[in-house]
Amino acid sequence: MNATRLAQSAYRDQSRPVRTDRGLEYDAFARITQRLVHAAGQDPRDIANLAAALHDNRRLWTILATDVADPQNPLPQSLRAQVVYLAQFCHHHSSAVLNANASLQPLIDINTAIMRGLSDRRADQ
Repeated sequence: MNATRLAQSAYRDQSRPVRTDRGLEYDAFARITQRLVHAAGQDPRDIANLAAALHDNRRLWTILATDVADPQNPLPQSLRAQVVYLAQFCHHHSSAVLNANASLQPLIDINTAIMRGLSDRRADQ
């Protein structure tokens, strides 16, 4: 590799935008919500695709609930409690969806609302 290419490579890596925690959270919600939307538009008998999307959504909410349960978490206690409640709802509702007793739409709506909130907070900073 010549010196010019080496220099270009070094500067290209430095020009990547810095990703904030909030931005990473938004991206995770966006990816998983897109999977839920895709699963909602598929054949209801495609249980593997549906189960995979729901599993990813449950994992995301489990991570969030675990994070806000940490006593060192800086979020206000009331907001932390709301996140835990939403995580519990998402887990319960996911089971109902898998049993064909509920729609995916509430899960999509919740994730979209969280994304909106993360996006608003990102704009403030």
